[in-house]
Amino acid sequence: MSEPNDEAAGRALARLLGVMRRLRDPDGGCPWDLEQDFQTIAPYTIEEAYEVAEAIAQVKEGAEPETLEGELGDLLFQVVFHAQMGSERRWFDFASVADAISDKLIARHPHVFADARIGDTKDLNRAWEEHKARERAGKGKGEGEGKAPSELADVPLALPSLARAAKLGKRAGRVGFDWPDATGVRAKVDEELREIDALSPDDRERRAEELGDLLFAAANWARHQGVDPEESLRLANAKFERRFRAMENLARKRALVLESLTADAWDGLWNEVKSLEKP
Repeated sequence: MSEPNDEAAGRALARLLGVMRRLRDPDGGCPWDLEQDFQTIAPYTIEEAYEVAEAIAQVKEGAEPETLEGELGDLLFQVVFHAQMGSERRWFDFASVADAISDKLIARHPHVFADARIGDTKDLNRAWEEHKARERAGKGKGEGEGKAPSELADVPLALPSLARAAKLGKRAGRVGFDWPDATGVRAKVDEELREIDALSPDDRERRAEELGDLLFAAANWARHQGVDPEESLRLANAKFERRFRAMENLARKRALVLESLTADAWDGLWNEVKSLEKP
């Protein structure tokens, strides 16, 4: 790939915007694209963001960079799609979207684009959060007409639940409603476990509620340890899938019937697979 070239990027983006306009053209455009609106496209946008995250993990494990390049293109297309629909409604267009994020980034980085002085990363994070808080206050986002904006305003409902739990906890912590350290959250995790154990097995509604409290506490325990709970669970899912597939392959090589394996046999396969993995 050649060196970064703004002119080439501009031409490529103009081409993509033209492709999008053609797809949405009522005269000869694509019927499927023409039927879509913001609500129907939103799930694809979320899916593409996850596929970018998956591609990043694959590249880290040795996949070709083109894997990530392709997924970033798919995600960019989602932004272009939403911008085109906004343009058709005369709400906004791609240029206004790009200008808005440029303005936001410049305002949030006075230590880069102005004369502000930032001591270290901790000071930078504090300044960033303070600026975002002022933005939320300026937008007047509250829970209803006439009410003050909440510290929890604009935490997206569409976030994965674990990620949202950690973000809600972090937001509340900015005004002092938080555990003092990871030890305090661990105690909360233990408390939630005891509450679940005390429930009747038939009380499914309470069990679901208490399990939700446990997951919320676990997400914030991860936050206090500097771990992204969503990323941590994603990695755990990938590890489980990798190991289970390896067990399936071992079983096939030995002509074993999966449905007939005992618990001890499964444990043996699991431990064998674990021992074969590189540290």
